[in-house]
Amino acid sequence: MDSLTITIIFIFLTTIFGSVSRRIRRDKCLNDFSKDPVTLEKTNGEIAAKGMLKVENTGLEFSFPKSKIDDKGIIYTSYILYKYEYPQIQAIIRYHDELSEKGKLERQKVLDKTYHPQKWTRTKRKIQNIFKTINDSIKEVLGLIMTHFQKVGPAASVLKTQDKYVKKIKQDIVESVGTAHEPLIEKYIGHRIVFDYIKGGKIYKYSGVLKDYTSQFIEIMDVDYKINEESEVRLADIVIPQKLGIVRHLGEEKNKTSYKFLKGIKNLVSKD
Repeated sequence: MDSLTITIIFIFLTTIFGSVSRRIRRDKCLNDFSKDPVTLEKTNGEIAAKGMLKVENTGLEFSFPKSKIDDKGIIYTSYILYKYEYPQIQAIIRYHDELSEKGKLERQKVLDKTYHPQKWTRTKRKIQNIFKTINDSIKEVLGLIMTHFQKVGPAASVLKTQDKYVKKIKQDIVESVGTAHEPLIEKYIGHRIVFDYIKGGKIYKYSGVLKDYTSQFIEIMDVDYKINEESEVRLADIVIPQKLGIVRHLGEEKNKTSYKFLKGIKNLVSKD
């Protein structure tokens, strides 16, 4: 095949991989709030939007419950935050009292399932984490394979000319594998934790149930949250950037079931 044909094939493959990965790739923490009424708080203290959240690979859309009209008569019915603007996020807040009755029931089911999850749920998560931990290995293997074929063999000269397409395909494959795995906080999933919350140059202590995390965000449920010192405390679930929310402590006694199990074993041993 000539170089033009090879180029066309690489463009085609890049497009296919890009399209598929964009369709299936969503930040899990953000996606958990999809179709819920949420509040977008920015790092500058601005409440930028309040509305129903829609999560796309390229950003977030907030649909307002009522249209807004500014002093110039311009109508606004939604707000878009693009992915490159994510560093502006202080928090995505889902207030409990803003949910519908159906929404409150669904949220409670999720919280019940999240808090001290059953053995099967933990096993499933461990299996998922196996695939997450091989993410770096996949990067290295793909890098070595591509580097090898770019240096050795009959395709070397052609692959060198298609370097940007090779990198794009490799990036799409790697990004579609999954999110990050953090062993330090993984064992705190489903438990009440205490976290440092960096806001306006200050550090605050908050408590909540750690539901999940990704490479960019952490999701915490059942938080008594307030926007600022003057605002009232409201029960909420929040998604915050990892750089602003640092899991610091386990905020509860260790698993009582485990203690009962250990106590039962000790009793059996003492009787023998």
